Amino acid sequence: MIAAFVISFSMLPTSSHAYSPEAQQMCTGDALRLCSSEIPDIPRITACMIKNRASLSSGCRSVMDNDQAEQSR
Repeated sequence: MIAAFVISFSMLPTSSHAYSPEAQQMCTGDALRLCSSEIPDIPRITACMIKNRASLSSGCRSVMDNDQAEQSR
């Protein structure tokens, strides 16, 4: 299951739900902990991560915020 998630997360499209390799590394544990029921559906994982933002580790929250800020430029 972890391998399926990592592969799925690494195949995110380069559009609005794309995250950097750093975000993938920093957030995999949070995604497994908070959103395992959504795996392997990337849009649902993303929505779950956003919904559970307050429960994310500080590293994951930071890189997700940075990635989203870069995408909105």
